[in-house]
Formats: sequence, C-alpha cells, structure tokens
Amino acid sequence: MEPKTVFIIAALMMLANGGVLGLMHWDLPRTLRPAAVSWRVATLLHAAGSIMFVVQASLPPGFVLPLANALITLGFIGYWRALRQFYGAPETPWLLLPAVIALPPVYWFSAVSPNTGMRILIMSLTWIVIMSGCVRTLLAQKRRERALSRRVMSGIFMVVIVFVALRALYYMVIGVPPTSTNLDNGWMTVLAPTMVAVVPVIGTTAFLLLCSERIRRQWERAASTDYLTGLANRRTLTDKGEKRFQEQKEGFGLAVIDIDHFKSINDNHGHDIGDVALKHVAAQLEAACRETELPARQGGEEFVVLFEHIDEDSAHKAGERLRAAVAAHPFQAGSLTLPLTVSIGVALRSEADHSLDCVLRRADTALYRAKAEGRNRVEVAA
Repeated sequence: MEPKTVFIIAALMMLANGGVLGLMHWDLPRTLRPAAVSWRVATLLHAAGSIMFVVQASLPPGFVLPLANALITLGFIGYWRALRQFYGAPETPWLLLPAVIALPPVYWFSAVSPNTGMRILIMSLTWIVIMSGCVRTLLAQKRRERALSRRVMSGIFMVVIVFVALRALYYMVIGVPPTSTNLDNGWMTVLAPTMVAVVPVIGTTAFLLLCSERIRRQWERAASTDYLTGLANRRTLTDKGEKRFQEQKEGFGLAVIDIDHFKSINDNHGHDIGDVALKHVAAQLEAACRETELPARQGGEEFVVLFEHIDEDSAHKAGERLRAAVAAHPFQAGSLTLPLTVSIGVALRSEADHSLDCVLRRADTALYRAKAEGRNRVEVAA
C-alpha cells in the first residue's frame, strides 16, 4: 500500500472516531465534557495534519510541511490537555512550550534550508516530550485510580514513543535526502502514518473506556455514600458491618454518635445551617478515624464508626478520641460560630450477640446513658 493511501485511511479513521466522540458528548457527565472536547479537537487536528501530508505534493513544502507538523504537534498537546482536564489538573499555557520551541526550526528546515533529517529529529523529540507528559499524567493517578483503561492508554503512548524514537534513529543511521517527503516509498514511510494514527484511533477508544469507568465508579460511590456528608451510608454500614461481625469473633466493636442539641441548631438557624453542621461533624469524625475504622452516617444527626481490634481497655479511648476531635473544632458558618459536641455509646461484640443489630442496640443504650449523664461524654456498654 502506498503512503498516500495510508495517510488517507488514517485520516478517515480519525475523523470517524472524532465524530463518534462528538455524538456521545451530551451523554457524558458535565464534569467530563471539557476533557472530551479537548480530546475530540486533538483527534481532528491529527486528521487535518494527515490530510496536509496527503496534499503536500500540490503545495509549497515551506508552507505545507510546517503546517502539517504543527497540526499533529498541537494534536498531541490536545491529548495531554484532555488527560489533565480529566484528572482535574489546572490549566497551564506551558503545555504549548514544546510547539513554540520546535516549530520555528521546522519551518527553517522546510522552507529556508530544506533538511528532512533535521526536521524528523526535531519533531520526533518534540512528540516524545509531549507524549511523555501524557504518560506521566496517567501514571500519577496510579494510587488514586486503578482503571484498566488508564494502563491501556499509558501503554499506547509508550508504544508510540518507542516507535517515534526508533524512526528518528533509523533515519539518522541510513540518512535521508534533504528534500525527501512523507510520500516517498519505503516501509518506514508507510508505517509512520499508521503509528501516528494509533493514539487518535485506539487511544480514543481507551479514552471512552476511561470515561465509562469513571461514570461507573461515580454511580457505585453514589450508591454507597451519604449524599450530604460523603461518609458511608446506612446500606454500606450494614453490609460492611455484617461482614466484619462475621469475620471478627473478637476485637469487633462500634460507636454510635449523636450530635448534642442538634434540633436547636435547625430551629434557631435553619436547616441549611444544620446541613453544614452535619458535614462539619462528619469531616471531624472522618479525620479522627484510623485507617481500619469506617465512619458512616446512620441517619439524621446520628453516626456510627466501626472499629477493628479493640478491647475493653481501648474501647473508651477510641470513643474519647472521636468525641475530642469534634469538641476541639467549633463549627463556623460565615460570622456564626457554634461549639458542637457529641455523645457517644461504644459496644464490643459479646458471646450473646448473634448479629450486628445486637451490638448496635447495646451501643444505643450506652449512648442514651451518655446523654442522660450530661452529654459530651463517652459511655461503654456492659
């Protein structure tokens, strides 16, 4: 297959993929649309660059070659920007720096002093820098996100980086005529547009999978977390609590936590302030919990924390740690400052408990005792 045909096929595939992404735009969550737009524009830039290479024989090389390389370079930058937007990185004009540095000498070696070898070397180094930025952006999310599509996309960029480096090395070793074009026959000339199309074509599929996995995780998170506080909801508390109860014959315990005088906050300041106060207490409890502990919102102003590996000696200390965390941070909303406290009932699993509900009921009894004894205190169930 001649190089011109390969460029045309690659351009058509890029346009098709960009069109599919455009059709799916309104089905994506609003938070993902900016990244999708950047990815689509980058794909269209790649397609335009491939078309410029197809028609280069009909236009002055000093015009068409710098333009084609500029379009593909901006396309790679667009992919980098899309990935940064996807992961919430701030916008920065520095992404354009590789293009600003590389394109003037590319124009020089295309229009003023034609030198295909130097042009290939400059553009190869530029694309490697940009795609390395894409890989770095993806790998930086390793701990935060374990999506398979993220690893696939990293692999795609790495494969293209290796090819671009080997292509530059190949032309440096064999040499290339100063006025050679991208349409000259040769296996490398045929392979180049195919590899450049890998990111716009296969990469777009990986990007759509990346979006799909993000949407799936958001739905899973919405189903398992409390809409207001972001803590585990009652369903998650029950599921994980029962699982821990069955697995831990000893050392299992929990705390039931209630905000003191919460009704007066709603009555005196309104439910909006009450909601913010709930979020404030939830944040303090979450910050005070250790890695193996699970804070959850039971409902209303009541929270539950699941403990692991605690005994009678450490049960009161665990509850006191949570109580002190809330008491140490007064609630503030604008000019309003309210000291908030919580009462806590703690219960450990006993031989008589046959389910999670048994432990919860005993912790509730201890909580009522803490309130009856003056609030802002911790009581441990017998």
